[in-house]
Formats: sequence, C-alpha cells, structure tokens
Amino acid sequence: MADANAAVALVTASLVILGLLSGLSLTWAFLPVAVVFLVFLLVSVFKGRDELAHLNVCVLVLGDIGRSPRMQYHALSLARHGYNVTIIGFLGTKPHQDILEDDRIDIIPISELKGFTVGPKIFRYVSKVMLQSFQLLYVLMKIEDQGYVLLQNPPGLPAIVVTWLASRFRGNQFIIDWHNYGYTIMALSHGNDHLIVKMAKWYERLFGCFSDQNLCVTNAMREDLGKNWNIRATTLYDKPPSIFRETPLKLQHELFVRMGSAYLPFRPNSALTKEFMEVTAFTERNTQTGAVTHSTGRPALVVSSTSWTEDEDFSILLQALEEYEKFFEAESRLPSLVCVITGKGPQKEFYKKLIDSKEFQHVKICTPWLEAEDYPVLLGSADLGVCLHKSSSGLDLPMKVVDMFGCCLPVCAIHFECLHELLLFSDFPGDQGKLGIFRKNLRESRQQRWDENWDQNVLPLIKEHCD
Repeated sequence: MADANAAVALVTASLVILGLLSGLSLTWAFLPVAVVFLVFLLVSVFKGRDELAHLNVCVLVLGDIGRSPRMQYHALSLARHGYNVTIIGFLGTKPHQDILEDDRIDIIPISELKGFTVGPKIFRYVSKVMLQSFQLLYVLMKIEDQGYVLLQNPPGLPAIVVTWLASRFRGNQFIIDWHNYGYTIMALSHGNDHLIVKMAKWYERLFGCFSDQNLCVTNAMREDLGKNWNIRATTLYDKPPSIFRETPLKLQHELFVRMGSAYLPFRPNSALTKEFMEVTAFTERNTQTGAVTHSTGRPALVVSSTSWTEDEDFSILLQALEEYEKFFEAESRLPSLVCVITGKGPQKEFYKKLIDSKEFQHVKICTPWLEAEDYPVLLGSADLGVCLHKSSSGLDLPMKVVDMFGCCLPVCAIHFECLHELLLFSDFPGDQGKLGIFRKNLRESRQQRWDENWDQNVLPLIKEHCD
C-alpha cells in the first residue's frame, strides 16, 4: 500500500478514535490504549501484501456465528466457488456442520466483552464498545490479507467503523450486508427519542456510507438506503438452502424418537403399546420390516422459532392456543396440537413460566434448543409454521419464514392477522382442507434456492473486484 494512503488512513483513524473518546469524555482514560493501537496499526500498514489475497474473504459477525444463518450461507457459497473464508464472531452456538467440515472455512472466535461492571450505565456501555473496538481491530489487522470483508449489520456498533478502518489500512474491499437497522432495534427498548438511539442512528448513517459495496435483504430496504442514506445496495433476498425441504417419513421418525427421549409431547400415549412397533406421538415403525407410517389420530405439529426478544410477542400465540382449546371442544374434526417453540434468548424464561401457568387439555408445548442439523428436519416434519416477528424497521423479512417455505410448510404470520385461524386444521390430516391446499401450492411454486440466488447477485460483485 502506498505511503500516502497509509498516512491518510492513520490520520483518519486518529481523528475517529480520539474524536469518539473526547465526545464521550473518556479521552484520558483510553488515550494510552489508543496510542498503542495506532502505533501497532502503523507498523501493520507496511507489511507485504499477499498476491493471492483476492482469493480470501472474511465474513464478520459481531454476534453468535451459530445463530447467524445468512452469514453461514455466505461462507458456504464463497467456499463452493473456491474462496478461502475466515469467519470471525462469537462461538456461543455450534455452527452448522457443513461449516465445520469445510476445509476452506476457518473460524476465529472473539470474546463477547462486557466492559466495566461499575460506574454509570453510559460509562459501562461506552467501555464495552471501546474494548470491543480494540479487540476487533486487533483481529482484523492480524489475519492474513483478505480481498473482501463482509460484515453483518446489525449489530454494527462498533463493527462498521472498525472494519472500515481496517479495510483502509489493509487495502481490501468492505461490504455491509444490511439485515435491518441497528438503531430501530435499540428503539424497541429505549424509544425513538432516547439519546443513545439518536447517536446510534447518526453513527449507522454516517459510517454506513463508507462501505465499498452493500447488500440488503429486501427491495424496500434498498430503496430506503438509497433515498435517505445515499447508500447503493444490491438486494439479496433470503432464500432457503437445499437442506430445507420436506422430510422423508423415516427421518421424521428418527427425529421424533430422539426428541421423545427429552420432551414428553413427542412420546406416545402411555397406554398405547403395539407389538413389534416403535411408536412416537406422530409416527410408528415396524421393527421387523422397518416400514414407517403416521400414527392414527396423531396430533398436528406446529413449529415456531424465535430469539425470545422484544420484537416477538409470544403471548399472542398463547392466546390463540387458548382459543383453539375452545374450538376443539365444539369441533370434533380438529386434532390435538403439539407446539414446538425453538430458540434461545433473554425472554425465554419469562415465557416458559407463562406457558407453565396454562392448563391446556388438547395442546402441548415444548421449548427445545435444536442443533443446526435437526432444525431443518423438524421444519420439514411439521404441519404448520408460526412467525411472530415484527420488523423494527418495517423493511426486513424474517428468514425463518423463508426456511419454512423451503420445507413446503404453510406459515401463519402475525402481519397477516391470521393466528386465530387455527381452524386451518379442519379435515386434518387430509389433503383437501386449507392446510393441504397451501402445502400443495408451495410444492408447485418451484422456489429459487440460496445457491442460485447468491450466484446471480453476489458472485458478480466478488469477481468484478478480483478481475
């Protein structure tokens, strides 16, 4: 990299870091650390550039890699086209097995730093941001040369500015993949008028313009980025990868047997025993022939996944299930329900207590955490999906619905105000009711899959830079 570019980058880094610190009245507390980092960066600028750097791509998530499916799909697509991929992020949840087994993909874990635990709340928050900044900058400067750094946003604080600085030093291209706006998510907790939300919006809008390329999840977000923030982006819709498909009955049975060892709703009625049969609540396998069939009078399987955060109000689903109990008493054609709500998150324990307080007679609920390999199998085995996601910005779409459609699974979503229509289960499990018709339409839609979509929209951007 030219000395002039290095000098400009160093001055810019100094102004950004010291400006942020002084604006927060923390300059003197962090100045020694900032100086050390600036010296380190200056030394890093002048090391040799790898001629094959264009074959390396860094995928960056300032969050749990295992709970960032879109970024994992990016990594797999890049590796499929011969790129060496370095994924940086938290290792809270096991990534998909395909990620772990791919020789072209390496994972560099970073710590989820908490900052200071004493002092005013704003001081603790700022200390957390600064420590994350230094950690992330150190990692980005130490990894081998990259052609691209692909960053997930949100969360973008402090990842956007740090990644931009590192990209200017290292001479690589910087892409932001806009899933949503971080400040709108913060507004769910603090309100739109809170100082920290306003600062987050200013930060996201200012530094978001510094990226070399941008991806986003909907055309609505692309138009909003262009109109309000002067950011040009390419729409890459979330599409289901090939692992999301209808699950063969044999694999369904194997999953239900495993689930039954830990969760009562998957076990058969205790009074039900059949000779030479391995039985679950939904399926039964002849141990002599190996043939698997659906159990007679089986319950309907309803699946929803969540991060148990404020943008998903599961009390709505619980109210709908209470209404279903009333319908069940009056409608003999309705099946009993098993409702599986998967995921991890801050509000899970609150809702588990709420669920335990319900006295359902014809509805059973369990809240498991599934491995990445089991989740597609469960979706492909279900009868109905439920999505309670409310977009904080109104511009993104929940990927969980896309995955459900990939499994030809009809979805009941809150924006369609149809959760009360659990009478979809009339004539269950036949194919002539509403549910059967919806599934038939999904089967015939021949949806585009992730690989084809990615090859059309993202691969040309990468090749353009490499060429």
